[in-house]
Amino acid sequence: MTRFIHRLSLTFYSLIVFISIIVLTYIGFSYYNKPIEVRFFDPNYNLLKPSGVLGHGLGVVGSFLIVIGLFSYMIRKRFKIFARVGVLKYWLEFHIFLCTLGSIFVLYHTTFKFGGIVSVGFWSLAIVWTSGVIGRFIYIQIPHTIEGRELSLREVLDYKAQIGLELKNRYQVDITDLESVNYSTTKLSQFSENREVEEIKKIKKLVHAQKKISKRIERLDKMQNLFKYWHVAHLPFALIMLIIMVIHIAVVLTFGYKWIL
Repeated sequence: MTRFIHRLSLTFYSLIVFISIIVLTYIGFSYYNKPIEVRFFDPNYNLLKPSGVLGHGLGVVGSFLIVIGLFSYMIRKRFKIFARVGVLKYWLEFHIFLCTLGSIFVLYHTTFKFGGIVSVGFWSLAIVWTSGVIGRFIYIQIPHTIEGRELSLREVLDYKAQIGLELKNRYQVDITDLESVNYSTTKLSQFSENREVEEIKKIKKLVHAQKKISKRIERLDKMQNLFKYWHVAHLPFALIMLIIMVIHIAVVLTFGYKWIL
């Protein structure tokens, strides 16, 4: 996937999420803004209530999106047979998109009314989503291969050395000189004299990569430890959420609530 296609996909994900929020808020603002005891008299009550056509549908579709987002990423990450099916980073972004969109649908399905065991499930969902965003930040701080395998410190240092060698051998730029002045623009411009525009762009790109990898090396141990502790919060609450979701669906079906049918 090219950088342009990657950015386009992220933009698409974001637009879908924001458009969904805007549309659902527009449709149900008057209903959701009313006290629970008077919502029955709202014209959209039969449409938006948790057992209504749209309200129930949001719960069904939202739960489906969360399950697909969760298990598709888990299968891609855990089973070696799928190791070459796409880049893990892109699967993670797809996982976050589906679970975010699903969580929004579930939120509107509840009509912002929480109680009983369902409230435990919802707040578990909220914790899972929040910790997922935090986990995404931690994940991108740890260098990975294109297949998604976490790099060791030795591999990261080797990668940094390769960049330094390429700058020195191909472009006659000594990275230690740049490091001594903290990659200043003034110093870098001196290396850019009498060079083609494309060559200058490549040098700047390599220097930026070198700077980025240096910062990641400095906090690698901290981020790896944080990522281990992060699982302690993320996985148990995800399991609680799934269990309560299954119980909720079983109760709904037992009492004869069906969507559309």
